[in-house]
Amino acid sequence: MNNGQSFLEKWSPIIGEAVIETFQMTSISLVISIALGVPLGLILVLTRSGQSFENKWLYQISNLVINIIRSIPFIILLFFILPLTKFLVGTTIGVKGVIVPLVVYTAPYIARLMETALLEVSPGVVEAYTAMGIKRRHIIWNVLLREARSSIVLGLTIATVGLIGATAMAGLVGAGGLGDLAYRYGHIRFQVDVMYTAVFILIILVQIVQSIGNRVATKLKKD
Repeated sequence: MNNGQSFLEKWSPIIGEAVIETFQMTSISLVISIALGVPLGLILVLTRSGQSFENKWLYQISNLVINIIRSIPFIILLFFILPLTKFLVGTTIGVKGVIVPLVVYTAPYIARLMETALLEVSPGVVEAYTAMGIKRRHIIWNVLLREARSSIVLGLTIATVGLIGATAMAGLVGAGGLGDLAYRYGHIRFQVDVMYTAVFILIILVQIVQSIGNRVATKLKKD
């Protein structure tokens, strides 16, 4: 009991700060990644062969860029784009310094998940609304996105879980958060109790995100 109490007294402020930093990295990166990834996913679907905005060159270029970025492991991407990060935000450490690589890593992933979700919508439904003379922009919003919303939520849930894992890896470059806490104190200083605590909190966060995502997706599917 005394050991547990002394551990909490000593580490609660540090762990609390690490949790806040993880939330900051995840939430900011996720919002920016969604703002970039969702339109990119729409481009992949709408410009492919046979679709309403068919554009072979735009599709192939977008597809190639996404494939290239997604083929690079995040830990390598972190170091590879350090000059770009420094140029855009003026630093490569802390929460601010890791937002750029997190967005570059997550946005293409969300685009692929969006593409998969939107392609699940029956072409017959889209054709029916098109035959009724409804404008394409209304079809995109009221048909494609609406019909695929359950799959989109599940895709965003998967992306968020992956993003939480990426923030942990970002601790290797001094980004802060639970990954940095586990690395600096748990690995370098051999304080395994701190490492186990950080891992446990990450597991809890992932479980919460996945549970919420599953419930929302199920509700949207029934509506």
